[in-house]
Amino acid sequence: MPDSDSGATADSGATEYDVIVLGGGPAGENAAAYAIAGSARTAAIVEPEKVGGECSYWACVPSKALLRPGHVLGAALGLPGIEAEGPDTAAVLRRRDEFVHAHNGDHDDSSQVDWAVQQGIEVIRGTGRLDGERRVRVGDRILRARSAVVLATGTHAAVPDVPGLRDALPWTSRDATNLHEIPKRVVVIGGGVVACEAATWLSALGAEVTVLVRGERLLAGVEPFAGEYVASALTAQGVQILFGTQPLRVQRPQSADHGEGRIHGGLVTVHAQGSGGEITLVAEEIVVAAGRVPNTDGIGLETVGLPAGYVQVDDQLTVSAVTGEWLYAVGDINRRAALTHMGKYQGRVCGDVISARAEGRSLSGPRYRAYADHRAVPQVVFTDPEVAAVGLNAAAARKAGYDIRTVELDIAVAGSALARDDYMGRAALVIDTATDTLVGATFVGPDVGEQLHAATIAVAGRVPLDALWHAVPAFPAISEFWLRLLETDRSSLPSAV
Repeated sequence: MPDSDSGATADSGATEYDVIVLGGGPAGENAAAYAIAGSARTAAIVEPEKVGGECSYWACVPSKALLRPGHVLGAALGLPGIEAEGPDTAAVLRRRDEFVHAHNGDHDDSSQVDWAVQQGIEVIRGTGRLDGERRVRVGDRILRARSAVVLATGTHAAVPDVPGLRDALPWTSRDATNLHEIPKRVVVIGGGVVACEAATWLSALGAEVTVLVRGERLLAGVEPFAGEYVASALTAQGVQILFGTQPLRVQRPQSADHGEGRIHGGLVTVHAQGSGGEITLVAEEIVVAAGRVPNTDGIGLETVGLPAGYVQVDDQLTVSAVTGEWLYAVGDINRRAALTHMGKYQGRVCGDVISARAEGRSLSGPRYRAYADHRAVPQVVFTDPEVAAVGLNAAAARKAGYDIRTVELDIAVAGSALARDDYMGRAALVIDTATDTLVGATFVGPDVGEQLHAATIAVAGRVPLDALWHAVPAFPAISEFWLRLLETDRSSLPSAV
């Protein structure tokens, strides 16, 4: 086996590992596990908070636990003969706490630590900081990596520089997903995924919600019809959405940090600018869902010649501006695809690359390149209705230079009609005319997230539409809408000669 540290001399007093990962979220966990799998190599994860990261305690897991009761209630009310009341808030929050292992105001990550230990990964508590080539400092302790250092420190919520907003101690996604009391009135700033999902569960739990959206539609990254469906559903649920509106200043004379998910003081007043002029909103709480920034301050990027901010990598997740093929970055920090499942995917690719390089194996195979980041990123927005999309929407495909055709129709098949009387949904495909393969798909409707993987396989595998014609959907499943899409596309093409 080749010497993975290229002959570098060990630091006196340093603790050596083959792989050191800064950040114990899903991306970092996967990178460490795959890098040492089936070998005698050693790995350490350095984590200042909780092993399991943002997703496990403050994002994907708690948000879906809060959203699911509303989805189930909506499905029940969509059938005749079923009577149902609103969710039991206390029961919903208890179930959420079980998923995030919340105890006495904190989160217990012992099960995640146990998993790491079982994989042969040592967990080091503290803030890791690069200290030159292959070196990491954790407090007074020096660690040295024989093969690789992986940056997986993630991101945190951005708070816009609006006068008075930071002093008001607004909720971020961490508070909204771990709420312990329901504000009577809430102002949500943002129109993306976090804002839409938070508005959905806050409203379902009884809050009066107003959403301030700078642009003219929700979920700007997907096909326009998807955001329109979500906006209509939120409005029907009682949510007020103010498009073309942004906060000017915020006032909260009695702000106080009462803890995560607790109302942060007295009433908050939001002065905002809309198309009709200035408006004033008063609420018990304000939620900021206006993007995220990388957790790179203080991790020593400058010691290896890197600027502050996001870290650029190649398709093997190797940091582009650092020589020697020893520094990697996975997950949100590299800004390729800020989604947990994509961070885990990058971690798997990164770990395989580290393993192959340590053992002197070829990197020529597709498993050693994260190419799904470029054209086959799947995402589900768990609003009600859900939005599920993969690949490029029509506008993005045209901008990327594809010659495309599109097919779009309502999801109206026997399966959807049987699922619920009030089923409303829509589906769209973006087709590359040069290869007759899918480059994107978007679905909106109840539980369409479960329909997405078929589209992801078609996009990632570049499956020709002629082949998809032979993928017969079961009857009477909702997935029959795939057949209707293909039939609609076929009827729009010139007849074969």
